[in-house]
Amino acid sequence: MTLTVSVVLVLGVLVAVALKFRAIGVGAFILVALFGFSLSETDAAPTITQFIGALSDAIADIGN
Repeated sequence: MTLTVSVVLVLGVLVAVALKFRAIGVGAFILVALFGFSLSETDAAPTITQFIGALSDAIADIGN
């Protein structure tokens, strides 16, 4: 059985849990979110996207 979950959804849940248990503060969350939006507009965005794709493929291949 194949399960497909968006990376954005997973990261959003992790951030929500971290905020709920006060592992990070709201200020740190805002700072990281702004950094992520800024980073997505740079030349590093395609490289990061390729890395996340390769990592998800590697994780998917573990079960096979």
